[in-house]
Amino acid sequence: MAQQFNAQNIKKRTSVLVFLKGSTAPLVLYVENPEELYAELKQAIKSPTAVLIEKETQGPLKKVCFISNQVASIAIQEEQFVG
Repeated sequence: MAQQFNAQNIKKRTSVLVFLKGSTAPLVLYVENPEELYAELKQAIKSPTAVLIEKETQGPLKKVCFISNQVASIAIQEEQFVG
């Protein structure tokens, strides 16, 4: 028998995806304010000087670190989950 989920159990969460040069899968970062992180990463990518970016996150990745000149692109993703 298939388990049924009502609409009240479905929640949304937003993550920031960071695509690194030479990597096939993006880093999926769950943070308190994804729009703020997106803007910060966008500024770092624009900068002619490479900087080390280190972030603590709320998802499976607890802490992540990468160099800004290795970022190929970034995105904001909204996903649904049952919670």
